[in-house]
Amino acid sequence: MSINSFFKFFTPKDKTFFPIFDDASASLIELAEQLHELVNVVPEEREDYLVTITKLETKIEVLTQKTNIELSRNFITPFDREDIYNLIRSIDYVADNLNGAANRIKIYQVEKITKSICKLTQVNLEACQLIGEAISDLKELSNIPRIYEICERINKLENKSDRIFDKAVEEIFENETDPKNIIKYKEMLSSLESATDKCKSVANVLQAIAVKYS
Repeated sequence: MSINSFFKFFTPKDKTFFPIFDDASASLIELAEQLHELVNVVPEEREDYLVTITKLETKIEVLTQKTNIELSRNFITPFDREDIYNLIRSIDYVADNLNGAANRIKIYQVEKITKSICKLTQVNLEACQLIGEAISDLKELSNIPRIYEICERINKLENKSDRIFDKAVEEIFENETDPKNIIKYKEMLSSLESATDKCKSVANVLQAIAVKYS
């Protein structure tokens, strides 16, 4: 048994940070769900999704700020303070990019949603769901191999996202003649691909925490 594992038994059950992580990950999953639904409805039905996505992104920002406040107040934390900060901040970055993709749909008044955009929102939804599972397993740190497995699956989704993005950009420059549309689709795709990159960053933090307590 490692020293970290030993002292874990003497650490009081956390009632501050894990509820925040649970709330943030649940909100992130809902945000990703709303975005995936948004790209699959007609333009006239998008507004409610856009409003909900903005509210969820704002909620995660507030939870990030709350985490920083709690870090200044609490002497005992469930794991390293730096890891707590990095975890909530990396979740916030995912939400920022997903919200950015939704905003571009609205600002650019995108009529046609491509198959590649739908694929990327699906990949991001799967990655966010895995983040929720890993955070749930993180509470007791009793199933470290499961956390490693989830992180590996997120990494594979990030690689899949890269492939979808590269192919989509290639198709845009091959088939699209309007420079405005090239810019619109390229920026939307970039936001979605960046969101998956940030999901990988969350996985990296989760894996780092798991290593310390394995």
